[in-house]
Amino acid sequence: MPFNRLEAAEDPKDHPEGGPVPFDGLTPDVILSALEAHGFEPDGRLLALNSYENRVFQVGLDSGEFIVTKFYRPERWSDEAIQEELEFLEELANDELPVVKALPNPAGEKLHHFGGFRFASFPRRGGYAPELNDPDDVERMGRLMARVHLIGAQKPYVHRPKIDIESFGIEPRNAILTLGLMGNETLKNYEAISSEALIAIQQAYDQAGPIEALRLHGDAYPGNVLWSTDGPLLVDFDDSRMGPAVQDLWMLLNGNRREQQLDLDLLLEGYETFRHFNGRELHLVEALRTLRLIHYAAWISRRWNDPAFPKAFPWFGTTGYWEERCRELEEQINAMQSHRHHGQDSLPS
Repeated sequence: MPFNRLEAAEDPKDHPEGGPVPFDGLTPDVILSALEAHGFEPDGRLLALNSYENRVFQVGLDSGEFIVTKFYRPERWSDEAIQEELEFLEELANDELPVVKALPNPAGEKLHHFGGFRFASFPRRGGYAPELNDPDDVERMGRLMARVHLIGAQKPYVHRPKIDIESFGIEPRNAILTLGLMGNETLKNYEAISSEALIAIQQAYDQAGPIEALRLHGDAYPGNVLWSTDGPLLVDFDDSRMGPAVQDLWMLLNGNRREQQLDLDLLLEGYETFRHFNGRELHLVEALRTLRLIHYAAWISRRWNDPAFPKAFPWFGTTGYWEERCRELEEQINAMQSHRHHGQDSLPS
């Protein structure tokens, strides 16, 4: 398969060395004015929360309560795609799943526009990122993800993309190669290894066969789970897309291969309490992990003109960084080949 082809370069706004600064002008005054213009009553208390893709703030209200307001990255999603995220949250919340749905303004609107920015607000919820060391907690997460998928499978996204080889592998890999981010030798190495990785990913998909795509959380790692005495709460559906159910399971796995296999067994035991899991999707675990590695490197490169990224990833773009990415892909190629040759419905050993 011609995975070594190069497509046209990305739009100049995505180039790490130029283009507009996406959140330039989003000052505290603008944030508070935006909330006031849409019927909220902020009291001036404002705290920036940790977020790279969007800008997220804890905001105090005159009532004494706090809300969390998310300003969406300009030009990333269409209004329709953001509405689909908010509607999915509404569906999940209406079925009493532990998620946080957006707050409407007095006009009933949940997606708001102000000064060129788009934002939504949510009730503040507390909790901590779980370590998922307790087998009961792991099984509980499996049950939760099955319930999310029962709702997610009821209808498709229309305006949000899929997690697939093209959008998470070929396109971001080609973007990396065309942006001039590494020296010639490293570039040749990454080009060859990433091409081999994409072939192995395609083979994993071929081995799995036809797989149902449904609405997912999309980024269900423990950092997007808040745990409290009430149990897990799923947050941050910003990366919600169509894709295979296993995408929302493999990212919850921790530790070495043996520990991950034990966690996977527990997740699936909980999952199948509510929803059947297609075992053929296990052929995709290492392929999806590899796609995420490629997509993640391209994501950083496209966001480099955002001042938050050089501060958060100072090592990005160095020769050592790209050499490490090459080593990761080599390890993933070996993992995918091991799985394919053994024909096992589990993680490679």
